[in-house]
Amino acid sequence: MAGTIVSIATIYGAAGLAVAAVFLLWGIDRIDPAASGAYAFRPLLIPGIVLLWPAVLLRWVWLERRK
Repeated sequence: MAGTIVSIATIYGAAGLAVAAVFLLWGIDRIDPAASGAYAFRPLLIPGIVLLWPAVLLRWVWLERRK
């Protein structure tokens, strides 16, 4: 049981890291023009994006479709 929980948490964290990397490299500039060129604060967003990656991904897709 514990192994299953650790495996699920690992997969969730890996997916979160992937979403964070893609979002911080390409997505944040498209969503928030004020964030363009502000590279010092982006590492601070990584923990939040990793934990909340489904919400970040849904919001990103929603905002992209709205354009």
